[in-house]
Amino acid sequence: MTDRVYDLAIIGGGINGAGIARDAAGRGLSVFLCEKSDLGSGTSSASTKLIHGGLRYLEHYEFKLVRHALREREILWRIAPHVIWPLRFVLPHRKGLRPAWVLRLGLFIYDHLGGRQTLPGTKTLRLLRDPAGEPLRDVSTVGFEYSDCWVQDNRLVVLNARDAEAHGAHIHTHVRCTGAVRENGFWHVTIEEVETGRRQAIRARALVNAAGPWVDQVLATVSGRKAAGQIRLVKGSHIIVPRLYEHDRCYIFQNSDGRIVFAIPYEDDFTLIGTTDVDYKDQPEKASISASESAYLCEAASSYFKRPVAPTDIVWTYSGVRPLYDDGAANAQETTRDYVLTIDAATGEAPLLCVFGGKITTYRCLAEDALRKLSAHFPQWMISAGWTGRTPLPGGNFEAGAADRLAHDLGKEYPFLSPRAARRLVRHYGVDARKILAGARSMSELGRSFGPDLSEAEVRFLMRHEYARAAEDVVFRRTKAGIRMRKEEISELDTWMARERAAQENEEKGIARVG
Repeated sequence: MTDRVYDLAIIGGGINGAGIARDAAGRGLSVFLCEKSDLGSGTSSASTKLIHGGLRYLEHYEFKLVRHALREREILWRIAPHVIWPLRFVLPHRKGLRPAWVLRLGLFIYDHLGGRQTLPGTKTLRLLRDPAGEPLRDVSTVGFEYSDCWVQDNRLVVLNARDAEAHGAHIHTHVRCTGAVRENGFWHVTIEEVETGRRQAIRARALVNAAGPWVDQVLATVSGRKAAGQIRLVKGSHIIVPRLYEHDRCYIFQNSDGRIVFAIPYEDDFTLIGTTDVDYKDQPEKASISASESAYLCEAASSYFKRPVAPTDIVWTYSGVRPLYDDGAANAQETTRDYVLTIDAATGEAPLLCVFGGKITTYRCLAEDALRKLSAHFPQWMISAGWTGRTPLPGGNFEAGAADRLAHDLGKEYPFLSPRAARRLVRHYGVDARKILAGARSMSELGRSFGPDLSEAEVRFLMRHEYARAAEDVVFRRTKAGIRMRKEEISELDTWMARERAAQENEEKGIARVG
């Protein structure tokens, strides 16, 4: 690889790195991406799983950010209708907090700011008569219902990486950047395989630092300086509890401290509650929920739901560190969620582009802006027009809103699937679900079962096509099967995958020797 010259080298395999790789490769650029762990294993798998404008950002006058995000909702739904779908959110009015007219005005702006075309608009609810009011305490008689979208966040990262690879990008997971220096108009980048310690070198005309909460560490590695004053690490935590209500709508609750908390149906049998906003100073990989965060989320939910939520109800938690651009806000919740792209290059030098902040909803815009900035140094890179908003991601080449129909058709083709199993496969893989099923006539023909609906055939697909290497990648990121699995089952899957990887590596070595 030492002699290989790439147009673009990207450090970081989260949503921003994968999105930039996809866009660049689709324009015909040669792309190298390295990620020190699994794709999307950091912040990109620890979101609230929403594609949304960010209703509360209107209070902080973030109109540009909200407008861009609202425009992206339906674009992303069209290109990824298997992993993104609409949700309806119920916002109860609560006496003593924001007045009802303020909420309605905010939602009017929210409905019209981003050019909404397909998603239904806001309506007023009488909570004493509407089923959405049934699970709630007597906190309000009026509420408002509006639209946003859900996303399988890690799958969105992986699908962008898959499509980048399909366009010629080289995607390397469990490979870290250990150094980069400018020389003769190129970046000379040293990379190291995490498991073996084996080092290699590549050259690139431009370098992108999309390392998320590690962006300052990477900057120190490649330039010897830190991003002093540019990044603010904010931890967000979520809890998962048994399902709190029967209908399929979500709630957005106001709290007396000015924050909001979501309660969202999750994996059929659970409710997701989040998030927190806490300034964070430790290593991002060490982030975990604190007792005070758990208590905060339980208390917030309990103040609205008739059924109280206690820390003992929690079946799973996750936490992530958001690498926000530090705009000097007084507290974490007011810090901008917009992204900032900086470029470092003197005349004739190979450029370094650093990504600060951003949110999953605007990753595609961020990628286009990144290439636009780099085109100042390489004008030929923008000869091809932006394309990522028109072309479906892998598995997503069907009409937005047709996922349930596709699941019904899949159930007819493979009658041994339960409706729930068919729906899950479509919500993860879209039309690629047929590649997993591959003409099977019974569940037994899909191989060993590792847990609820998780077959050997599905795990093989994830290993061969979606960069999964360990059980954690499969059961907590690509799928959420781990919530229903015992530790022993996860351990058995880990052992099986290790054997499969070893066998595959031996097979590849044998093919290489014959070649």
